Amino acid sequence: MVHLVSEQARAFQMHGVAFTSFASSVSGARSLAAWRADFEPNTPGQAHTMTEEEVLYITSGALDIELDGESFTAATGDAVLVPSGAVLRVTNAAVEPASAWVTTLVGMTATMSGGGEQIAPPWAQ
Repeated sequence: MVHLVSEQARAFQMHGVAFTSFASSVSGARSLAAWRADFEPNTPGQAHTMTEEEVLYITSGALDIELDGESFTAATGDAVLVPSGAVLRVTNAAVEPASAWVTTLVGMTATMSGGGEQIAPPWAQ
């Protein structure tokens, strides 16, 4: 068992969101990647698809979710299951910060909508 200490977590920024990586291949994970995503107030989401399913658990605040054309708000304590290949956009339109705990499979990659840019997020590798 590996104790994943917060001071040793790797931090990343992308599209105005702070990603704090706890479980990935770097920390010894073989299958699962897990991180905290922190959204500052009024952070617009970027539409993308992922190669693996993902679960977002909202730990604080509320996030506006667009998932394959369906829109809803996920509040603290809610979870969102994102199927692989689904178009996802996560926005914090509120004046308060919001956070989510996110889990997927190690090696997940994403394709950004619009330009088709492919990303291998380091927190999920």
